[in-house]
Amino acid sequence: MIMQKPSIPKGTRDFSPFEMVKRDYIFNVIKGVFIKYGYSPIETPALENLSTLLGKYGEEGDKLLFKILNSGDFLSKTNPATIQEKDSNSFAMEISEKGLRYDLTVPFARYVVQNRNDITFPFKRYQIQPVWRADRPQRGRYREFYQCDADVIGSDSLLNEVELLQIIDEVFTLLNINITVKINNRKILAGIADLIGQPDKMNEITTVIDKIEKIGLSNVRKELKERGIPEKAIAELSPFLTMSNKNFEIIKELKERLNNSEQGLRGIEEVEFLLKMTESYNINLKPDFDLTLARGLNYYTGAIIEVRSDDVPIGSICGGGRYDDLTGIFGLKDVSGVGISFGADRIYDVMEQMKVFPSEVTASVRILIVNFGEKEQNQCLEILKKIRKAGIPSEFYPDAVKLKKQMTYANAKQIPYVLLVGEEEIKSRQYTLKNMITGIQEKLALTEIIEKLRQ
Repeated sequence: MIMQKPSIPKGTRDFSPFEMVKRDYIFNVIKGVFIKYGYSPIETPALENLSTLLGKYGEEGDKLLFKILNSGDFLSKTNPATIQEKDSNSFAMEISEKGLRYDLTVPFARYVVQNRNDITFPFKRYQIQPVWRADRPQRGRYREFYQCDADVIGSDSLLNEVELLQIIDEVFTLLNINITVKINNRKILAGIADLIGQPDKMNEITTVIDKIEKIGLSNVRKELKERGIPEKAIAELSPFLTMSNKNFEIIKELKERLNNSEQGLRGIEEVEFLLKMTESYNINLKPDFDLTLARGLNYYTGAIIEVRSDDVPIGSICGGGRYDDLTGIFGLKDVSGVGISFGADRIYDVMEQMKVFPSEVTASVRILIVNFGEKEQNQCLEILKKIRKAGIPSEFYPDAVKLKKQMTYANAKQIPYVLLVGEEEIKSRQYTLKNMITGIQEKLALTEIIEKLRQ
């Protein structure tokens, strides 16, 4: 038998206990803020029908969907002509009815429609689950990663966008990450597309300009031309992509340029409202109005938001926006929603590089009780029981081996405290507590030890 070398697919990762403790810290911070703002949890399946997913993310997104082969003899049900045509998309649809979810927003819209009779609108939900994309793996870009979403659906109020900005501000303050927040509005982009005579090319234009930071303005112009946008239209679009004034100066200029676009002016008003609210509503973050921000997902219709780390160049670590009729695709018309999504994996990478994880989250176990042998065992187990009853994660080393080996174990697991319960300690009921970071030892009663560990 040939021995197989163990491996995992590219773009996926295993997580050690140390990494999981840190990831759970991120999840718990985000979840705590979601709950604080009145959001309720849901979960949706990892699998969705391809009919649910296709056509919601634009041309680029559809290419990145992981499709799942039908069970059984799927080839027997295919049309031979499709195989002969060598059309991979048509062939994939014949052999795959399901796919792994690409994000949490489209499944959420599907969930809302299916459960409309049991939902109280406006419906505020949060969801923390993995998603999958058949992307090219690279730094900060994975094929399997977690999203932490908060959405409000069934309300047109821009106060929802303001609340989401508050959530962003609070989460990244708690995580100790310095951020830049960019905002734009798809209505403005639609107004610009109309102004340059290309209203039907709105999705192509936004897909391309969303790459401007990655490929540069000259390559954006080149790709727009390749997608059939006339030279004249590209020339008229270019000044919008190079605006670098302050927020309200850009707004003033846009009002003049888009004065005949009802949709564009409405988008400008919405951006102006959000900027004024962040100034007057005591929100620490100050968004930058950026016309090159497009977030190339077809379902966005209004405000769009993107968050980046100031200290680690890793791409977007949070983003979202307004979608006016995503549920309409599934049969529930005129139900507007808005949401944001925190990218937990990129946030982890930023915090790890910046070394901003609190020291107490590096260890899941707070204290290890040393095993001196069978004589002390019963007393140690009784102490362990009381420490655990106080809600403190703790361990008793299972084997009565040399003290050095037990201390090495505690260091390897980054356990901050070790408790020595020997014959003398049992008699005096004063137990030796060793701080593994400072090396300081002190004799304390069990109640004092528990109080110290709680702190």
